Amino acid sequence: MANKAKPSIAGMAPSGDAELGRVHLAPEVLEVIVGIATNEVKGIADTKGNFAADVAEKFGKVMHGKGVKTSWSEKGLTVDVYCVIQNGFSVREVALETQKKIRHAIFHMTAIETQEVNIHITGIEFSTGTETV
Repeated sequence: MANKAKPSIAGMAPSGDAELGRVHLAPEVLEVIVGIATNEVKGIADTKGNFAADVAEKFGKVMHGKGVKTSWSEKGLTVDVYCVIQNGFSVREVALETQKKIRHAIFHMTAIETQEVNIHITGIEFSTGTETV
């Protein structure tokens, strides 16, 4: 069997010499896990997606992976989250809490350790709308 450069296996190997198969996670699954964890953080107003995600949400589709990018390297999984915070919250505290929630959610749902979780604050939401920084 050839080893993949980008690991996509979750879980532990079976005991003994028996191999039951592999579990492959689609990148969209990780993006949904990250999106849900991000939206649970107090102080996060929204995540910023692309044009297609914004149009889909206008028609009522919930896009949990919006504003999330995942990538694999030799070092491991890197997660980038683009979000807007609510006015009155500490950017540092919200970012740290978001990183903790994302790492926790990914590890407990997939047993994958994240190498990096990068939080990109793209704006601040005031009571009248969104102002970008």
